[in-house]
Amino acid sequence: MTIESALVDGTGLIGTSAALALREKGVTVYLSDIDGRAVRLARELGAGREWAGEEADVAVIAVPPHLVGERLAELQKQGAARTYTDVASVKADPIADAERLGCDLTSYVPGHPLAGRERSGPAAARAELFQGRPWALCPGLRTDAEALRRARELVTLCGATAVTVGAAEHDSAVALVSHAPHLVASAMAASLQGGDDVALSLAGQGLRDVTRIAAGDPLLWQRILSGNAVAVAGVLDRIAADLAVAASALRSGDPAGVTDLLWRGVAGHGRIPGTPGCRDPAGSTGR
Repeated sequence: MTIESALVDGTGLIGTSAALALREKGVTVYLSDIDGRAVRLARELGAGREWAGEEADVAVIAVPPHLVGERLAELQKQGAARTYTDVASVKADPIADAERLGCDLTSYVPGHPLAGRERSGPAAARAELFQGRPWALCPGLRTDAEALRRARELVTLCGATAVTVGAAEHDSAVALVSHAPHLVASAMAASLQGGDDVALSLAGQGLRDVTRIAAGDPLLWQRILSGNAVAVAGVLDRIAADLAVAASALRSGDPAGVTDLLWRGVAGHGRIPGTPGCRDPAGSTGR
């Protein structure tokens, strides 16, 4: 292990979870956040100690996507770490901001752990949050090999599996598997506002499963979706077209129109890694 110390800048759910996971592996963790209360709570949870300017082996920038470039520039000016990464769920915009601000891109490895909870803040953090989960790393042409190696070590220490992918490909992929699903869940959950007490009293686990992620922070998700707007809109257009066809089929008494969507749903669900009978799509690529 070459990572002996880490700075976690941003002590929300993801940052504090990473800090807890690193602490369990014996890494010295420094904590930083503009919200002093969040730092204190993360510290009380055992996530590390407050940062006082020490240089770390790696800095994990766990702030909203639109702030990543700014924080990277500030931390690099302070010489905070040898390697820098982030956990923002979109990549193209933060990378563009970093370039615009003149950041050192050789020591920066854009990242995104595909893990989370519907709750936010340090109190929701869990050391096992990333266990067995994919963690995207999006190195650029100027990324130093040692920085990438250190970022991969960070991912391993957190219990996740590194997936190397280009920034544009990443943003297109998460539009399909993360961002659009959140809006679909929100749309379903929003429809419950019109339901009466009898209907809601009959709600089962299926509804809870479908709407669970809709409980996420709306302001944070607004920023995430704004950073990946075109790709997400394309996925929503395809989903809306399928639903429109299904609605038309139901109105006209044509069961085949609905059955086709149901069968395609079964097939698509079977492609999700971890689903029984699914072959891991990353298995043949080394991702």
